[in-house]
Amino acid sequence: MKDRVDIEEELRFLGLLDKAREIYAELGSKALLSYIKSSYRLLSKVYHPDLNPKNIDKAKITQQRLNRLSNILSHMRDEELIESITKGAKKTRKRKKKILIVEDEFGLQETFRDIFLMEGYDVRIAVDGLDGYKIYCQFEPDLVFTDVIMPKMNGLEFVRKLRELNPHIKVIYISGFFGIDKLKRELDEDILRYGYPTLSKPFKVSQMLDLVKNYLETC
Repeated sequence: MKDRVDIEEELRFLGLLDKAREIYAELGSKALLSYIKSSYRLLSKVYHPDLNPKNIDKAKITQQRLNRLSNILSHMRDEELIESITKGAKKTRKRKKKILIVEDEFGLQETFRDIFLMEGYDVRIAVDGLDGYKIYCQFEPDLVFTDVIMPKMNGLEFVRKLRELNPHIKVIYISGFFGIDKLKRELDEDILRYGYPTLSKPFKVSQMLDLVKNYLETC
């Protein structure tokens, strides 16, 4: 029992406990064990006193805690370790938020997709409004991230069709310079009426991710 209390204390001190429980909930026991053991090895190198002459006191304290963790791990079976870490944590797979990207520019499609995938979202890509409508019906995303000027069906027409399916759809418009005054006016009216956020090209990745995260967290 003491080892179980101690290991929770050491993992919390090292900043590993919450992440370990998150990994267990999403990926299971094997991933949890791999995370703990690989993190221990990595932190042992990072906090080695010889590599931290300017912060040697902090390095020594952390190294002592790592040695204590190593000693506890050596006396615990994997099953005991898993039970100790996951006590009170539910093994439920958190559903990923789903984003549909509608963008006709190939390079941007790939860039947006890769960024959102790395952030843990489930992502699909459409090349225009017609393609986006078909994918939307199958994918049922939490958010539609769409360009405005596209062939076949522009972003405004596309979103109007989506509202027929779901009046509460979350949309973020990607806008750039418009030479089409009528389309610009329609976009402004749509934004004003429905409160959709917009991103004006060019924009920072951090700005995009913050907007998406905050928008998805709202009711």
